[in-house]
Amino acid sequence: MLGLAAGMAAGALATARAQIGTSTTIHTNKQPQHARRETNASRQARIQRTIDETYSHRWEVFGGGGYLRWRSGQYTKRNNEVSWAAAGNYYLNPKFAIVGDARGSFGYAHAILNNPYGVYNPQINEYTFMGGASYRFYRKEKIALSAQGLGGIGWGIFSGGAKGLTGTTIGLWPDGFKPAFSAGVSADYNFFPNLAVRFTPTYVGTTFGGKVQNNLGLNAGVVYRFGKQ
Repeated sequence: MLGLAAGMAAGALATARAQIGTSTTIHTNKQPQHARRETNASRQARIQRTIDETYSHRWEVFGGGGYLRWRSGQYTKRNNEVSWAAAGNYYLNPKFAIVGDARGSFGYAHAILNNPYGVYNPQINEYTFMGGASYRFYRKEKIALSAQGLGGIGWGIFSGGAKGLTGTTIGLWPDGFKPAFSAGVSADYNFFPNLAVRFTPTYVGTTFGGKVQNNLGLNAGVVYRFGKQ
């Protein structure tokens, strides 16, 4: 009986050793798993999908503010103005868009020195309402560049801060509506296919007082895209 028990114990021990050896062999032969790396071809395909998604939107809406350097009268110095700007683009294809644009600028004019009324820095406002076209000539995953040309109407309010005087009495342009035009190049930085920030160095031409005012400025703001072409 004792011999039978000893034999069974020896057999169980041999079986356990065999199983341990097999397990060790299997573990030793397993290869380590590595994370799958993105190939260059798949990366390029992914980027192209993002580009196609970004620039296939039908609409863009822009809102922001900026700065304008403005001449308030024929014989006055230029003054600095704070601006707001809003625009909507309707894209006919990924490159060409029809644009509607509205802007307003606010500042303090440099009236003619030694004028008899003692008004030297009245507040003035100008607004432009324009339409035109935009051409997107550079399109990448994160960056886009566009050029635009606009034309329309400018509205000048130069007498509001003249203490009851007309703007012309202190050397400013006359109030009223006159033709206006603008050109600029916009740079977009895309956070997502439908959301970007835009920076636009801009030229604004107005024709108050029968003269052409050549004004330079900068607008910046947020672009939201929606709809599909």
